[in-house]
Amino acid sequence: MKQKLKAAATGTLKSLRMIAPMLLAIIGLIGLFKIYITPEMLRTLFNGTALHDMLVGVGFGGISVGQPFLSYIIGGELLKEGASFYGVTAFILAFVTLGVVQLPMEFSIFGFRFALVRNLLSLLFSFVLAFFITYCVRIFA
Repeated sequence: MKQKLKAAATGTLKSLRMIAPMLLAIIGLIGLFKIYITPEMLRTLFNGTALHDMLVGVGFGGISVGQPFLSYIIGGELLKEGASFYGVTAFILAFVTLGVVQLPMEFSIFGFRFALVRNLLSLLFSFVLAFFITYCVRIFA
């Protein structure tokens, strides 16, 4: 029993060591975000129109690829600052699934066709799911 506990604790510490730099970076970015990006700037960026907000969210999410737990933190901050639910949902979906930055690596590992189809489907479903998730949240909330 002690060995299992020790193995679990060791695994947890390894995971924490791997995640800590990303968490510190995202906390720093959110601090910079709060200083330099005003709510007025976000309101002009996310204007409340569903399609426009989804385009902006997918655009920024696709460029700034990251881990899901980071996207929830960033998405929560965007919602607090006045971004629309359409835009934030599209951002989270694109942040996690699109790989614009890592496309060259994906081409070399998986092949051009597979990487292209995967990213195009991720792009399409970022819009579709953002619309339906927002629609369902409005119904059930």
